[in-house]
Amino acid sequence: MKLKNLNLGSLTTESNNERTKYIDRYSTFEMLEVMNNEDKMVAFAVEEELPKIAVAVDKIAEAFEKGGRLIYCGAGTSGRLGVLDASECPPTFGTPKEMVQGFIAGGDYALRNAIEGAEDNFQDGVDLIKSIDVTEKDVVVGITASGRTKYVLGAMEQAKIQGAYTVGICNNPNTELHQVCDTTIAPDVGPEVIQGSTRLKAGTAQKLVLNMLTTGSMVKIGKVYQNYMVDMKASNEKLLDRAIRLVMLSTGVNYEKAKEVLENCDFHVKTAIVMIKEDCDYETAQQLLEDAKGYIAKIVR
Repeated sequence: MKLKNLNLGSLTTESNNERTKYIDRYSTFEMLEVMNNEDKMVAFAVEEELPKIAVAVDKIAEAFEKGGRLIYCGAGTSGRLGVLDASECPPTFGTPKEMVQGFIAGGDYALRNAIEGAEDNFQDGVDLIKSIDVTEKDVVVGITASGRTKYVLGAMEQAKIQGAYTVGICNNPNTELHQVCDTTIAPDVGPEVIQGSTRLKAGTAQKLVLNMLTTGSMVKIGKVYQNYMVDMKASNEKLLDRAIRLVMLSTGVNYEKAKEVLENCDFHVKTAIVMIKEDCDYETAQQLLEDAKGYIAKIVR
């Protein structure tokens, strides 16, 4: 294989961390302490990017309100984090699985197996966006610590061609991703504890940003009442119990009453809350929710 100089040494995420240079000589506690100290920097790096994250959240919420989707694409750790965040939306917010989707270079097999060469295929990214019929209604988010992963760049360039709003998430300044995307969020977490291991601080920063993108946009489209996940799907015993507790906390009724009302509305927490707070039947509660576009706070007294 003929190699060319990629000049990766110029990237913050590939540089050496002087603070951890002798980590192989530390005691176990000292090793963990230095890792913890490095991790403390991550939240502050994300804080610097809050204005850009806010722009992205608003764009995603607007897309949802128009029937659009949020699409994540990435490679390696970044791809896995996108798939993870997308997969948590249906149980947490009661969304259809098509509403938030995550894709990783190399396909689902790459979720459990490293397929490092997959990230270098620009055309695969292009083909992904074509295959899922991205439109101007959608927001496409590309995640790559380096900001130069070809698979992600291909996806983002094609997403722009097809009219989508594009958001980049990376951990280096002034990258190729910045040049492609409408908004780029780039928390600078500094060099990793182990040089180049971007599953560490870079991955943590990406996860924090993804948390904000989905949580923030879901709040803005009425998926949350106060700070309760009232659009959750009660699909197992734990979630059935949580649904009952959510209704109790939101309305002040006892366990038996909450359970009774939930049983009469297919355990849909939002509907149960409105039925109790407005003292109405199932059909009326459904209509009120539809008129308020799902915002309980616009209905209840």
